[in-house]
Amino acid sequence: MRNNNFNRLASAVTLLGLTTTIATAQADAVTLNFHSGLAQSRPEAEHIEAFASLVEEKSGGELKIEVYHAGALGLKEADILRTLQRGMVDMALLYGEYYTRDAPELASVYAQGAITAADQHLDILPVIKEMYDDGFAKWNIHTVGGVVAPIFDVGLHCKEPVDSLEDLQGKKVRVWSRHLVETFDALDIAAQVIPQNDMYMALQTGVVDCAYYLSTVAKTVSLQEVTEYESYLHPWAAAPWIFGISERALGRLDDNQRQALEEAGQEIWATTRDLAVDPEREALAREERESLGITVLPPFSDADVDTFVTAAWSTWQTMAENAGEDGMRYYNTVTQALSE
Repeated sequence: MRNNNFNRLASAVTLLGLTTTIATAQADAVTLNFHSGLAQSRPEAEHIEAFASLVEEKSGGELKIEVYHAGALGLKEADILRTLQRGMVDMALLYGEYYTRDAPELASVYAQGAITAADQHLDILPVIKEMYDDGFAKWNIHTVGGVVAPIFDVGLHCKEPVDSLEDLQGKKVRVWSRHLVETFDALDIAAQVIPQNDMYMALQTGVVDCAYYLSTVAKTVSLQEVTEYESYLHPWAAAPWIFGISERALGRLDDNQRQALEEAGQEIWATTRDLAVDPEREALAREERESLGITVLPPFSDADVDTFVTAAWSTWQTMAENAGEDGMRYYNTVTQALSE
């Protein structure tokens, strides 16, 4: 009888110890809130979710990432650096060109016209990442990999045949940044920033004659309905999306959790880097646009591309100068690497 009682007591103690261990492990688990301004339908969102899954897996469940897509936390992109610095959110998807108010130098890291061949992007990517790491660190934000955006073709999508800078004279062009407005202005071509959501209507109503846009995904915004011609100009200098964590949030993590975060971020970075340049994807997209009724004209000539790039680099430099010492340092570092 005594042995039975002793065995019951031993089992109860063991069970209590196991329960305590599980409860302690659950208490030690950390969940980080992750802000993303991108819609969940965007391809980048899949990579963010994959990142969250990898973090949980690599940490043995000790660290979880709760992703809030499409700005569901109610945060404004222009405020994200301040928000992270103050620890008001744990993590965020960062895009340097959004922070012209607080950190204009980050918009000077990379600009359209920087590359003329897609493979150049892969060569320069480590330098770009280093510049972003430096810039975000000034806001007490630690970077842990990110998403390397695909390198899409950029073309002029017009109502009339246009495949040269000369053809663009007298045309009104839609662009997506101030840098591009100034680049085309230097070429005596009228351009204006029009948000993507308003681009279709602007073309349809004649506000603009052409759209400077990512040709590979032009179908997703139905450009084939309001333009008939397209001519390739250059590859997209795609600034990467960076995973950033507040130093305050990072300070709550143990070594295992930090390692899981770093490894998961680098794995997503490597995976998306391998997917970034894909000539077959670009060729298939071009064929699809032709099947939709778009006449794909010859690309802009090498001479025109050189002229555009020269203007783009000049306005890029001016933008960097206006951003101050860090802006010029980023510009000089990246352009020197591109020139080597």
